[in-house]
Amino acid sequence: MTASTIDWGTDELRLTDRVSVLLGAERGVYPSGNSVVVRGDGESMIIDPSVSVVARGGAPIDIDVVVNSHSHEDHLAGNGLFTEARVHAHHEDLPGVHSLDGLIEVFGFDEEVAASQRISFQEDFHYMARPDATGFGDGHVFELGGVKVEAMHLPGHTRGHSGFHIDGGVVFLSDIDLSGFGPYYGDVWSSLDQFEESLVKVRDVEADWYVTFHQKGVIEGRELFLEMLDKFHSVIARRHGEMLDFLVEPRTVAEMAEHRFVYRPTVDIPFVHTVETRTAQLHLERMLRQGEVEAIGEDRFQRV
Repeated sequence: MTASTIDWGTDELRLTDRVSVLLGAERGVYPSGNSVVVRGDGESMIIDPSVSVVARGGAPIDIDVVVNSHSHEDHLAGNGLFTEARVHAHHEDLPGVHSLDGLIEVFGFDEEVAASQRISFQEDFHYMARPDATGFGDGHVFELGGVKVEAMHLPGHTRGHSGFHIDGGVVFLSDIDLSGFGPYYGDVWSSLDQFEESLVKVRDVEADWYVTFHQKGVIEGRELFLEMLDKFHSVIARRHGEMLDFLVEPRTVAEMAEHRFVYRPTVDIPFVHTVETRTAQLHLERMLRQGEVEAIGEDRFQRV
C-alpha cells in the first residue's frame, strides 16, 4: 500500500461509489492519460497509473493492486510509485512490464530511435521495471471485496492489450480511445486484423460508462459509445482507401511511409517512420490477400 493519499479534487470523477477516474492533463491527451481507481472492501486497484498520477504523487486512496492494460510507456508510468502493490498485466505483454529491454521490443525501433526512447521512457515516463509483475488472461476476475474487475483481451494495439469490465456498469477500453486519430497499430507487436476483431468484440459490451485512457475520457450511454466507435473504426477504411489511391503508381513501403497515412506532415517525433512503416506493411498484407494490389519487382506494389 502507498504511505499516503492525495486529494485529486475535481480531477477525480466519481462514476459509482466504487469506481472513479483520475483525469489526466488536457483530458488525458498523450503523454498523459485517464487512470481508473476501484475501491474494494478488501483491496483497492489502480488501472494504468499515468504520468499525471506520478506528478500528483499518488492516488486518492492506498493502492494494493496495479493493473496495466498493456505495455506502452504512458500506461506504465506509475508502476514504480506503488512499490508495495502487486502488479499485473496480460501475459502477452508482461515483457514490457518486466524490463526496459522488453518494453523497447514491443515497438520494433531501430537502434538510433531505441536509444533515444530508452532515455525518454525513463526520464519523461518514469519507467521502473517490475520483474515481480504477474500475468492474467482473457476473463480473469480480480476479486477486491464487494466489487469485481474482469479482464477482456482486446489485442491489436499490442498483443496483450486488454479492457476491463468493472462492477457497477463501467468498462475501461484503454487505447481503444475513440479519438479522431483512429486506431493505432504501428508497432511490431500490433495487428490490424486483431484490432478490427477487438473493435467488433467491444460492440457487444453493455455498460453505463465507457472509459478511455486518452482524450474522450468518460462516455455515458451505449448509444453515444456506438456512434463514437463507428467513427473510430472508419479510420481504418479511410487509411486503406488513401493507400490504394497512392498505389495507382508503383510504390515502395519506404515511399508509403514517407507519404504518411497516420501522422500529419508537421508531426516531428522520433518514432514516426517506425509507425508509418509498420502501418503500411499491415495494410499491404491485407491488400495482397484481397487481390487489391500486386507486387512489381522485388520491392514495389501497385493497385490492380
